[in-house]
Amino acid sequence: MTGPARKPLTRRVRWRNRAVAVVGLVTVWVLLWGTLSWANLISGLVVAAVLLVVFPLPPVTFAGRIRPLPLARFLVRFLWDLVVASAQVAWLAVRFGHPPRGAIIAVRLRVNSDLNLTLTAEALSLVPGSLILEADRETGTLYVHVIGVRTLDEVERFRHDVLALEGRIVAAVGSAEELDRLRHPEPTGPPEPVDLEGAPT
Repeated sequence: MTGPARKPLTRRVRWRNRAVAVVGLVTVWVLLWGTLSWANLISGLVVAAVLLVVFPLPPVTFAGRIRPLPLARFLVRFLWDLVVASAQVAWLAVRFGHPPRGAIIAVRLRVNSDLNLTLTAEALSLVPGSLILEADRETGTLYVHVIGVRTLDEVERFRHDVLALEGRIVAAVGSAEELDRLRHPEPTGPPEPVDLEGAPT
């Protein structure tokens, strides 16, 4: 049984989706360089244009709306997380006699959309100490390598932080339907397995 056919996107919607993609790509480019400058903005626009023209991807429909206040909250918290995570990673680097442990943690997001998966993965990767290893599009699961995790309680705390990050992103740019999914999440079954590096077997 097939679902209802999707209506073709209008020219206005296609241009809006491209504009959102360009803004997102340029933002990630500037964050990766770490400096807001005209050179980084212009080079980011060039890179975004090349990616959208030379490597066309299936359209990711932006069905939400940008909410200024939640977006500001997301940005402030994201900058705070950058500062805190940088300090934690620096402390792990200079701490002698206690080699840092890591873990590979699976986190299933509540909103399984390409845009939410991408934005959450990018935000996590930009924070020191966490790195996306794989993103399962079918289940909306991110597999994240995290350093400084030693116990299962810390694993669950990290999962909670990722879901809180997802909530801030959806509150900032998500649709009403996605916000409702956060308020009434579907059951996801038993917790995903976790691989604690350096743990005794």
